[in-house]
Amino acid sequence: MLTINASFPAFKLPDQSGREHALADYAGSWLIVYFYPKDNTSGCSLEAADFARLHPEFRKLGAQILGVSPDSVKSHDSFACKLELPFPLLSDPEHALLEAAGVWRTKKMAGREYMGVVRTTALLDPKGIARALWPKVSVAGHVQEVMDKLKELKG
Repeated sequence: MLTINASFPAFKLPDQSGREHALADYAGSWLIVYFYPKDNTSGCSLEAADFARLHPEFRKLGAQILGVSPDSVKSHDSFACKLELPFPLLSDPEHALLEAAGVWRTKKMAGREYMGVVRTTALLDPKGIARALWPKVSVAGHVQEVMDKLKELKG
């Protein structure tokens, strides 16, 4: 389970091109990890597009962005190409990072229970420590909140 001021779980997962990414690859950089339920759905598309729109500003502040969902590498490739995403989407079909982060949980819709990703964002400092968390994210305005918090934390 993610908590503020705690180390983020180590991971090694492939992105939309099959390239492996590990937490250690991002040592020394601020890192935004956002967990989302499913490629090509309205909320997930809006969130990804918002991160893409502000990507240049995040980069100027020394931050990198990673999206994570249980979708396949192939699905991520199609989604990233469709939205022209300038950052990696990590594929976690075995739910290793999703479970370690505590975002793979029981959800309810239309009276039915199922396991799925609870939309969550973590802002990590250059040492891999979670400095801000947004559990159960509402997409509208969220990416700007992350930007504002990054600016605040960087002083």
